[in-house]
Amino acid sequence: MSFLSQALRGGALALVLGAVAPVGAAQAEEIRTPMIAQGCAGCHGQSGAGMGSVPRIAGYGRDAFIATWESFRKDERPATIMNRIAPGYTDDEVAALADYFSQLR
Repeated sequence: MSFLSQALRGGALALVLGAVAPVGAAQAEEIRTPMIAQGCAGCHGQSGAGMGSVPRIAGYGRDAFIATWESFRKDERPATIMNRIAPGYTDDEVAALADYFSQLR
């Protein structure tokens, strides 16, 4: 099991789908951040806006997000690191990420 997998399954995974933090309490419909999305911030930025050559994932369509993730998982899409990260996430975790990032603008 990779370090990333161990870390996610250690403490954060227990919180992934259950624990959430509101982005803005004043928003009529709160967007909640799954803990697992914090792992994306190092490269894609805190709100998924992308940084430099790293693409924006905020607003990425849910189905497209999942399909892209799967292509990284199968090593069918060129990447510097995502093809090594993607296999460490379960389908449920990827779906939670897709739901979250598709709601961001």
